[in-house]
This record gives sequence, C-alpha cells and structure tokens, in this order.
Amino acid sequence: MMKKTKVLFICIHNSARSQMAEAWVNHLCGDKYQAESAGLEPGTLNPRVVKVMQEVGIDISHKQTRAVFDVVKAGTLFGYVVTVCDETSAERCPVFAGGTKRLHWSFPDPSALTGTEEEILAKTRDIRDMIKAQIQNWVVMQCGFSV
Repeated sequence: MMKKTKVLFICIHNSARSQMAEAWVNHLCGDKYQAESAGLEPGTLNPRVVKVMQEVGIDISHKQTRAVFDVVKAGTLFGYVVTVCDETSAERCPVFAGGTKRLHWSFPDPSALTGTEEEILAKTRDIRDMIKAQIQNWVVMQCGFSV
C-alpha cells in the first residue's frame, strides 16, 4: 500500500476556502493525497460553503475549524502546505519542518461577499469551482493524470 502525501490548506478562519480545498483533494484524489485544513484565526464553518459543497455531493457539515498553530504543535509532517488566502495573510503562516513544499493559491474570501443571498451563493459557487479547477490542474502537474 502506497503512503499518501499529506497536504495542509491554510486560510484565515478555516471556515471556507481551506475547508473546500481539503474536501476537493480528499474527494478527487484521496487515494494519493490526505488533505487537512487549518486557519490562522479559526472561526465558524461558513454555512453557505457547506450548502454549495453539498450541491456537488460533498458533505463538510461535520467539519470543525482548527488553528494552524495546533497543527504545528502536533508535529505532523506535510508534503505540501498551501495557503489559499491573500498574499499578506499568507505571510503570517508558520514554517513547517521537513521537506514541506509551500504553495500559494489566492482565492476570494466567501465571507467578504456582498449582495443578495442568491448573488452571494452564486459567487460562492464560483469560488468552489475555482478551487476545484486549481486542484485538478495541480494533480495533473504532480502526478501526470487527471481527476
């Protein structure tokens, strides 16, 4: 049995972008990767994100937010640490030991969206789909196969 490469996704609150990225990796290529997520300042799981992920058959409603510094203290080794927030926030992320490769994929923050409920949900779906596309492209580059 091949050992899975561990991937950690980090954003500000671990309430939306990092949770979606974790879910997509585990859903699309969980046989090769084991994804987790954390936040710089953990908040509450975004209910709109839960809803738009359920629309594509992925249930993250049971997920809890957690602090990246708790992950650091646990000493888990990750093959990749991916920040999915803005560049300034990504600079606040801790350094991880070992051969960790750091990546930065900036996505809009669903909690900052404005408009009617339907407009916000539509924009959240767009972010969900952007994250999925980024992960699919990354897997192709890493493994040479598409998901």
